[in-house]
Amino acid sequence: MKAICIGHSTFDTTLPVDEYPKENIKTRIKEHIECGGGPAANGAYLLAKWGMDTTIASIMGNDYYGQRVYEDFREIGANLKYLELNDNHKTSSSYIIANMSNGSRTAITAKNPPIRKLTQTINDKYDLILVDGEHPETAKEVLLNNKNAISILDAGRLNEDTKELGKLVTYVICSHDFAEEFTNKKTDANNINNLIDIYNELKNYFKTNIIITLEADGSFTEINNEYKIIPSIKVKAIDSTGAGDIFHGAFTYFIGNNYSLEDTIKYASIAGALSVTRIGSRYSIPTLKAVLDYDNII
Repeated sequence: MKAICIGHSTFDTTLPVDEYPKENIKTRIKEHIECGGGPAANGAYLLAKWGMDTTIASIMGNDYYGQRVYEDFREIGANLKYLELNDNHKTSSSYIIANMSNGSRTAITAKNPPIRKLTQTINDKYDLILVDGEHPETAKEVLLNNKNAISILDAGRLNEDTKELGKLVTYVICSHDFAEEFTNKKTDANNINNLIDIYNELKNYFKTNIIITLEADGSFTEINNEYKIIPSIKVKAIDSTGAGDIFHGAFTYFIGNNYSLEDTIKYASIAGALSVTRIGSRYSIPTLKAVLDYDNII
């Protein structure tokens, strides 16, 4: 299987704290964690780590941070043909406060105006496509040029681009925040009728497969005409950074390897949940063996 992931790349600096800092005080920490980040980029890193032939398509600055991320992708074995380092662009930087007491994270991102299209035209053929809404013109071209591919939209941010791309993909995986903003309805994981209403509104618009992620409450979708909440596993969270990205990358891997939709979501949920037990999005990606072995012991 050949996969391509098109989207945002950033350089993350994670600051682990025992509790969220108060305003206008100094807080000392023992260490900080630096690694690459970004939704589709984290998905690409997972796929390459798990041994899939994976291309990352993204634009970063030709700067220190961009070079660091580029080198990380080279070391993990990703195809870098469409990972562009632009002299007129600065690599996005995210600064993440990870509250170790409850697993929450607060991210502040310094980002240039988005670039809608890569310099290069991507004419290669792929079996799997993961997009996050960044570089939307390139994403649209690749999706239209690979209509037989299995394609996934990481729908984290609601805008006209994600609404258009969602009509071109096989699966729209949306956060509950995206679903709430799109439908103007609050999600309630304990109210199946509420979830059905939200799901159907998304389904009627995008006319494709919809998965709504509910964080610790699992994921909601429809399988064989039956609405289902597929639960996540219970873990002690210390840093949730990148958990959604890891879910999307793992979903892409399993659906591309002919797992059923229910099993795909189950294993993707395990991967995302295991990631929150470690700090740093790239460093928290579990091995494929760890995900499969975890399922065997529960």
